Amino acid sequence: MIAASGASVIVLLFLLLAEKLREQKKIAGETARKFVHITVGVFVASWPFYLSQFTMVCLSLAFLVVILVSRRYHIFYAIHNVYRKTWGDVLFPIGIGLTAVLAYNPWIFSAAILHLALADGMAAIVGEKYGKAHAYKILGQKKTIEGTAVFYVISLLIVMILVFLAPTGLGHVALPLLLWLPLIATMVENIAPRGADNILVPLTVCVILNSLVLFG
Repeated sequence: MIAASGASVIVLLFLLLAEKLREQKKIAGETARKFVHITVGVFVASWPFYLSQFTMVCLSLAFLVVILVSRRYHIFYAIHNVYRKTWGDVLFPIGIGLTAVLAYNPWIFSAAILHLALADGMAAIVGEKYGKAHAYKILGQKKTIEGTAVFYVISLLIVMILVFLAPTGLGHVALPLLLWLPLIATMVENIAPRGADNILVPLTVCVILNSLVLFG
């Protein structure tokens, strides 16, 4: 109970900090949104090491309620005030909850959520700042070469840490995992419409890693 309460408070503090920075005009738009995306996501990646699966699912549902209320009453502009149509803010906690249910072990959950937090979050920030001259569209979604490259590189780093440093038992499939998982995750992020990558990316990573641990 104490750990769950502490986790809830920390997530709320990240939301309030983002809102404060937005009000002070230190961050805005997509950067403000991705600040929450990255900070909360990295924190959530640590959850399975001290929270039960049930608690993680409950916290995800509570986070979803907060997001829906905020959308309705315009509470946290930092996570809603973007120029494009997206359901990413709503799908973010849903993706976390589903990954918590499906992940075979804590390391798989963490790897999946870090793809959501770091790879996806940094790709959006870099793409917006540096990729305007190299934009392209897939299924009507605007992407950038720079953002896509950042996603791939961060995904590769996450997988390398998972394979070589974490006790996951994936060493025997290191080469195919390093070759294919970052590529597949990057492709999923590219084609997911209107924030659906917040569900599809972590679930794709989770399912692939689950399969390799259980059947590889």
